Amino acid sequence: MTNVYVAKGFYPAAYFKKTIDYIASVQSADGDIAWFENGTTDPWDHVEAAMALSIGGRLEQAELAYHWLKHRQLEQGGWYVSYRGRKAEDTSRIESNFVAYVATGVWHHYLISKDQDFLRLLWPTVSQAMAFVLDLQGEQGQIFWALDSDKGIREDALITGCCSIYKSLGCAINIAEVLNEPAEHLISMKNALGKALTERTDCFDQTWESKQRFAMDWFYPVLTGVIQGKAAVDRINSRWDEFVVDQLGCRCVNDEPWVTVAETCELVMSLISIQQYQRAVEVFSWIHQFRKEDGSYWTGYVYPDKAIWPEERTTWTAGAVLLAADAIAQVSGGCKIFTNHQKPVSLERAKLPAGGP
Repeated sequence: MTNVYVAKGFYPAAYFKKTIDYIASVQSADGDIAWFENGTTDPWDHVEAAMALSIGGRLEQAELAYHWLKHRQLEQGGWYVSYRGRKAEDTSRIESNFVAYVATGVWHHYLISKDQDFLRLLWPTVSQAMAFVLDLQGEQGQIFWALDSDKGIREDALITGCCSIYKSLGCAINIAEVLNEPAEHLISMKNALGKALTERTDCFDQTWESKQRFAMDWFYPVLTGVIQGKAAVDRINSRWDEFVVDQLGCRCVNDEPWVTVAETCELVMSLISIQQYQRAVEVFSWIHQFRKEDGSYWTGYVYPDKAIWPEERTTWTAGAVLLAADAIAQVSGGCKIFTNHQKPVSLERAKLPAGGP
């Protein structure tokens, strides 16, 4: 088994440089980061990969990725499901969690770059994205999962998607406060969504089968700070044996023998957020057997068959690896974005004068 030593304060830069190089090699001249060369680009995974570029110090390339979103934002404030090259590929719907994630990426980039001009320039994009999300908020506080191009708002909600939106709302609030922009509507939306996720769970999965078999429904409330403290520890421990395969990683679903690298890395960050650091380091050590020489990582592995599946090395999987490595080693300014859900101590000092720079 391939292993790599990553610990607090120690980040094997040469090892992960290849992974960053791989993501950068897939990015187009326009700035979009497809799943792999000549593949599809979707807004959420595009941001995940851009965050890795920020961690790797590729600030200009990361900013190009966010400008790609800025220039393709639809009038409603969102983005279509997927793009290929310069054209939208799947225009059937706009998904709320895909739209909201830009706030997480922009805030993460700012934490690393400290570039307030960038933050100011991207604020209209973030603000419009959040306005789109607000339009999809239901009476119970949940965020409906999509705006269908033909059928309108699809009035059901996903726990994982809403947890991701919850985190993005927190990042948008941080951006607004740094820029002295109004944030009351964002705070109200986040509070209502948090209440739905913790007290009104019957408003999720109403029109389809429950997603509880998916690992993300298990750990995303912890990863995104919806659930914290002892409740978060209890949640992780309660279903550990359902999802974690020793020496391999986290299963995508509890009834299939398939572990995935990205979900394993997100679980690593969830563990750090509940102060289970050594457990996180151990789990992270398992994923590098799925690494290629060029620094990319296979998406998943079917362990009874000892088979890589699918045979794809996605940029967003590599992005998740970099986010987890940074969370462990705590090297970049954005290292705690998924592991410390308190407001940054430096936020007050970071505020701009009214009216911007």
